[in-house]
Amino acid sequence: MKFNPADNIQDLQYFGEFGGVNPSISDSSTYTFLSAKTMFDTFEGNAEGCYLYSRHSSPSNLYLDKALAAMEGTASANVSASGMGAITPVLLQLCSSGDHIVSSRTIYGGTYAFLKNFTPRFGIKTSFVDITKLDIVEAAITPQTKVLYCETVSNPLLEVADIAGLSKIAKRHNLKLVVDNTFSPLSVAPAKMGADIVIHSLTKYINGSSDTVGGVTCASQEFINDLKNVNSGASMLLGPTMDSLRSASVMKNMRTLHIRMKQHSHNALFLAEKFEKDGLKTVYPGLKSHPSHELYKSMINPEYGFGGMMTIDVGSLDKANELMELMQERNLGYLAVSLGFYKTLFSAPGTSTSSEIPLEEQEAMGLTDGLIRFSIGLDNDIQRTYDMMKQCMTELNVLHSLEKTNS
Repeated sequence: MKFNPADNIQDLQYFGEFGGVNPSISDSSTYTFLSAKTMFDTFEGNAEGCYLYSRHSSPSNLYLDKALAAMEGTASANVSASGMGAITPVLLQLCSSGDHIVSSRTIYGGTYAFLKNFTPRFGIKTSFVDITKLDIVEAAITPQTKVLYCETVSNPLLEVADIAGLSKIAKRHNLKLVVDNTFSPLSVAPAKMGADIVIHSLTKYINGSSDTVGGVTCASQEFINDLKNVNSGASMLLGPTMDSLRSASVMKNMRTLHIRMKQHSHNALFLAEKFEKDGLKTVYPGLKSHPSHELYKSMINPEYGFGGMMTIDVGSLDKANELMELMQERNLGYLAVSLGFYKTLFSAPGTSTSSEIPLEEQEAMGLTDGLIRFSIGLDNDIQRTYDMMKQCMTELNVLHSLEKTNS
């Protein structure tokens, strides 16, 4: 039977403590033990089903862990207080002083800053490469390399990682392949393609209501146990713990993820095709013009489409800012960072979510100052949305200016 992550989520049923159809929320920071020996065994990691302290785990977090592991097809998962609260412990668990990471050069700005500016304090170096070129990736590997790191669909340039190809390289060199799948939940299952560890910012699509910050690491039981080890686990010792009330909230929103992803993808493809036809420089993996369109098409579960993220380039930062301000004024969405909300969100990543990347490196990777990143919302009448967006562009002479530039 074909792997369908939404079915795995649907098949999970948890009864609440008093028979509620929602699991009871464990609003407790610490837990009682019936014997001193059980407490000792739990500290040693030997007491299955016993709770120690909510920084380690809680019933509410474990419910969400199981749902997310089922979604990604991994043996286990560990939720955290943010996406960065998942990424940073994973990399610190895998690497020690003197080790090396090969990373995609187009990644979320916070991750880039962590690898570029923070991990060198611990003697961990990173080479940033074009992840779409497997020969360049392999050439960057050294005897000290421990990790290949990428995003399924990169932020913000929407480059697509060949996860199966990267997995072969990782296995050949005995490396761990870590994949941030935030942009493509349900659409892509990296673990089924050979990724060792899959990360999400739960803040985005999985929660979907822009009211919660969270993250998750999906991996083998052994690796999750290592992360949570009371003596040496990076998650346990750094303490990026998700609150139980937030876990319960994400769990409820997760139930509609499959419906939302279909609509996000439908709307984004519609707008991308329209904007490209209008002559805008449009990047969306669902367009045949995208350099990795066929690769991504072969990777996705077609039921959930190509995702809700797209970019257009309007030529300059001033023009991008003007357009975004006008679209917000016309109630077409919000000039805001993040993604996965029911309303469309737009930002100029070069001066926001990717501002940690130096300007010369932004230029080298093709991140122009006129680029606008869109997280397309759940609009019911997407034709109406397109007409209103095009009207904004017409009023600001965006399309006319681009015609002049192209000619």
